[in-house]
Amino acid sequence: MERGAADSYAARMRKATHRARTTLRRSGVDYFRGDGSDWIALAGLLLTVPAIAWGTILMPVWCAPAALVLPIVAGGLLLRPASLLSLYAAAALALIVESLVLGPYTEGPARVTPGTVLVVAACGFFGLLIAQFRARVGVPWRRGGTMLFDLRERIRVQSALPRLPQGWHREMALRPAGGQSFSGDFVVAARTSGGRTLEVVLTDVSGKGMDAASRALLLSGAFGGLLGSLLPHGFLPAANAYLLRQDWDEGFATSVHLVLDLDSGDYELLSAGHLPALQLHAGTGRWEEKAAEGPLLGVYEGAQFDPVKGTLRPGDVLMLFTDGLVEANDRDIAEGIDRLTGEADRYVATGFEGAAWHLIEAVAKDVNDDRALLLIRRDS
Repeated sequence: MERGAADSYAARMRKATHRARTTLRRSGVDYFRGDGSDWIALAGLLLTVPAIAWGTILMPVWCAPAALVLPIVAGGLLLRPASLLSLYAAAALALIVESLVLGPYTEGPARVTPGTVLVVAACGFFGLLIAQFRARVGVPWRRGGTMLFDLRERIRVQSALPRLPQGWHREMALRPAGGQSFSGDFVVAARTSGGRTLEVVLTDVSGKGMDAASRALLLSGAFGGLLGSLLPHGFLPAANAYLLRQDWDEGFATSVHLVLDLDSGDYELLSAGHLPALQLHAGTGRWEEKAAEGPLLGVYEGAQFDPVKGTLRPGDVLMLFTDGLVEANDRDIAEGIDRLTGEADRYVATGFEGAAWHLIEAVAKDVNDDRALLLIRRDS
């Protein structure tokens, strides 16, 4: 009996220890994600308030009364609005104590002046606004930056081009407007038909920079799911129907869909209001515009998209791009395309290695618009 009781007691202790460890781990994860209580941060900041007040009373010249803005600013970043009120109450009490101990501000420097009160109150007001905004949008401070980083990385990963078989070279460059990390231009690509076919979709969402980034992220995920799941001629109609269902105020987009046979070099281009592609014929050294017919995505139902066909022979290059590279207020698109092809001719001898990034740098470095460029070359 004694041994059985001892085993039962040990089993209960193991279960209790396991539950405590699980609860502690879950609480830590929730706190990092912003779902848990903020009492740890609140307790720490509440302790700094009397420490600052004590320093002000002992050394008012070195620790000014306005130093109370430090925990208030930190609280605006770390705490929820309800917890902030407790911190503000502690800061107000500290100001009252400091003014009583140090005496009226008219008797000398390093006193609690009306300006000190206004500065502390203003910082508290803006901190409360920031905390209320975070609470309203549901973006906790501990995950806000991480979430934006994750979104940027998801767009980057979804825009990665698949590896091509020997004899093919591909590269791509994306440059958001204003030097931001998010772009309204994106690429989705996949190898289909057992790896024989390369399908690439380059899309330019209406707007630019952060304004278009959220829509671009949603569309890149949806387009990535559609690509390869439908026959090539069914992709743009399905993408058009998807945009129409979103019912966005500014919900249109241009897109070009490349379907390339990696064995023969034959390809089809289907366009939804997008700029023409450019093909460099190695035999003649001339660039040819490949323009397919089709309306913008998200404008009207039942849109049809007519393909244009071509073939990439050894040494040929196909270039897809968005309007940020060729469109400007002081010139028309034809002049921009001529400038782009003129710069691209410089990379014929080098096989276009690293050309995508340098072409954007050369023709549209300071353009306040999203820019994307895709190059596919069939080796000689």
